[in-house]
Amino acid sequence: MAKTAKLYRMVMDQHICPYGLKSKYLLEREGFKVEDHHLTTREETDAFKEQHDVKTTPQTFIDGKRIGGHDDLRIYLGKDKPEEQQSDMSYQPVIALFAMMFLMALGAAFVATGNILSVLTAEWFVAFSMCGLAYLKLRDVESFSSMFLNYDLLAKRWVPYAYLYPFGEGLAGLLMIAGVAMWLAIPVALFIGTIGGISVFYAVYVQKRELKCACVGGDSNVPLGFISLTENIFMVGMAIWMLVKMTGI
Repeated sequence: MAKTAKLYRMVMDQHICPYGLKSKYLLEREGFKVEDHHLTTREETDAFKEQHDVKTTPQTFIDGKRIGGHDDLRIYLGKDKPEEQQSDMSYQPVIALFAMMFLMALGAAFVATGNILSVLTAEWFVAFSMCGLAYLKLRDVESFSSMFLNYDLLAKRWVPYAYLYPFGEGLAGLLMIAGVAMWLAIPVALFIGTIGGISVFYAVYVQKRELKCACVGGDSNVPLGFISLTENIFMVGMAIWMLVKMTGI
């Protein structure tokens, strides 16, 4: 016998609730036959909320029991943990960025050299990642600087550095992609990468502090730790490699 769910969601001429669409898709994917009830006016929506004593829509009912909104439905179906069991820390943003930058480096290196995997692939992966991370910080420099000041040793002593950091990271990445002005790119990457690595190591492994990393911007939920340290190690390693490559040491 097919499982049945009742879904009440806003479907108006100028607004279709995105969480209603997500709830419908999720129920259907889980094998439910959905009785899809549209709330087509604000008045109808307000009356529904008052009748069921709820503050939001959509609302899902299964076996006569109100499950709740989209987040509640995901928990009911085992897609998410209850709020009290959830952690607001996640590596997902930085993993997604690094994965995309790696794929971009593969594609760009193939176009440039005809080889997918090469030294250029590795160089561009790091340089693309530096530019991507700089962009995420530059979306809201104020928020980034506030989070960065929690742990960066130089920024604590000279606040303007917290504002300059993403510009330096982006500049070094762009110059390394273009292969120009290495005399500027190398010291910038080496400097900010070294200071950043020492700051992260001190905060996480010496002071044992549990902080959010500013590496992907000021609204990040990425925990300060191994990933953040890796970012700085990559930056330092890239600077040293470019120096060796340029000087032939």
